[in-house]
Amino acid sequence: MEPVKTAIVGLGWWGRKMTHLMSGGDAGLKLVRAVDPAPEAAEFAAQYGMAFSADLETALADPEVEAVILATPHALHEAQIEASVAAGRHVFCEKPLALTKAGAEKAVRLCHDAGLVLGMGHERRFEPPIAEILDLAREDGLGRILQIEANFSHDKFLSLPAENWRLKADQAPAGGMTATGIHLTDLAVKLMGPASDVRVSCENLASSIPQGDTMSAHVRFRGGGSAYVSATLATPFVSRFAVFGTKGWIEVRDKTHVEAPSGWIVTRASTGTPITVAEVGAAEPVRDNLRAFARAVRGEAPYPITGEEMIANIALLEAIVRSAENGAVEAVH
Repeated sequence: MEPVKTAIVGLGWWGRKMTHLMSGGDAGLKLVRAVDPAPEAAEFAAQYGMAFSADLETALADPEVEAVILATPHALHEAQIEASVAAGRHVFCEKPLALTKAGAEKAVRLCHDAGLVLGMGHERRFEPPIAEILDLAREDGLGRILQIEANFSHDKFLSLPAENWRLKADQAPAGGMTATGIHLTDLAVKLMGPASDVRVSCENLASSIPQGDTMSAHVRFRGGGSAYVSATLATPFVSRFAVFGTKGWIEVRDKTHVEAPSGWIVTRASTGTPITVAEVGAAEPVRDNLRAFARAVRGEAPYPITGEEMIANIALLEAIVRSAENGAVEAVH
């Protein structure tokens, strides 16, 4: 497969992580440009042989660029996707796609109508034990899924300067929801379908983070069943995803943050079998997600995260933000 010539937009913590992963070429993407408003990012771009500009418009005007990767603040995604589609570029967007359902619908519609691929930074789907859960659910290996319990927390943001956009309540609302919880709701929606309503507790218990540092959400789904999702910004790293069905259950725990994945611990049981515990070796789900995007751009396979799933997840996010503010049960529209 010929690599997709790509511009990466945003060279912060995660943009640099993605750049490093793509530098080997086995993600199916070739980074040819970088965009960041910070002048000091030019040196990093030069280390990887990328042309550099401070604005997206310059990158979109480059005829060599086929696709863009948006590793930018959440509030910028909608306008950046619209500009990229207008320039005829495929888009891979870091999560969340948008902060409102209307914004997500517009992004999905623009890409669909233009015949462009829209990829999403939901790399949790590509972790081997999580991918196995999705396969089992599709094949009815877990039976009727009854409940999901999930936590994805860390304290990485406690050392950020107060002016960092990740600590702005209007750009990253509802505690750790847009940083980590959005991955868990993506998986829950994939497994259980669109949500019907949600009730959230969001408190500031151990920091001065404006959007709160301790968030939990109880989600109910239109087709029945529920999920408990928590995302804390003031505790050492932990990631746990557990699915309970009538034929069995599986719990997956990450050994380390996806920034540097080192494997997973999987505990499970099926009807009539004992509980087992196994370890799964290291993999690189971020790279695997980018590879799936590249294959979709080249027409080799459909991108596995559908537009409908993207919209349903952001509809749930929007309701979570409302409930975090008022503590009430909020309908997911």
